[in-house]
Amino acid sequence: MVELKTAAQIEAMREAGRIVAQALAEVEKAAQVGVRLRELDEVAREVLDSCGADSPFLGYRPSFAPTPFPGVICTSVNDAVVHGIPDGYRLRDGDLLSVDCGARLDGWTGDAAVSFVVGTPRPGDLELIETTRRALEAGITAALPGNRMGDISAAIAAVAGAARCGMPADFGGHGIGRHMHEDPPVPNRGRPGRGYPLRPGLVLAIEPMLMAGGGDNYRTAPDGWTLVTRDGSRAAHIEHTVAITEDGPRVLTLA
Repeated sequence: MVELKTAAQIEAMREAGRIVAQALAEVEKAAQVGVRLRELDEVAREVLDSCGADSPFLGYRPSFAPTPFPGVICTSVNDAVVHGIPDGYRLRDGDLLSVDCGARLDGWTGDAAVSFVVGTPRPGDLELIETTRRALEAGITAALPGNRMGDISAAIAAVAGAARCGMPADFGGHGIGRHMHEDPPVPNRGRPGRGYPLRPGLVLAIEPMLMAGGGDNYRTAPDGWTLVTRDGSRAAHIEHTVAITEDGPRVLTLA
């Protein structure tokens, strides 16, 4: 069931979104060569705790997962697309890191992700991140009342396709509100003018996941959580929580 949010509920989600933005900013600041992924998870935990929020990620176990998720952030490195577990891996110079974070405050949730390079970047990685950012911006721009879900999906896919980037077909964005994952799903591929109608009060997590190698070229790692590219090519993931309003899309996960 799709729940449309009131203006007051969207404001409550905005407060959760601010915490997500703060946590992501602190994690990016701490992500230096030699730092372990689990140390970044501790940074995010401290932000959530200091703000009186908790994590919708910690202990989450969807049907595909063999175990509950052990962290408050996902840390996906290089060929990892999404859902990377924050473990003992030490960051290396040139790593492409995608960090996904959620926060729950007073019963309302925010969810966002960033991608960046640790240390010395490869030009191709910067291009991939910029393409992913543009795909997200295109999706947000299409999140207008009167449009349909396919308009968001097609806008994302057009940017990815022009850059010859791949996207995992079975994973995309989602509705969000009292829970991290709500209806409706937000595919990263679609046809304009098709799908669920976009109405004021609808809040969506829009999240393109792009793979430099092209196609639908991914598999699940042995941990049962992390999606990785089959060819070892790099991946990037950027996400915002976005409310559809009478005045257009409003991003709730900005600082």
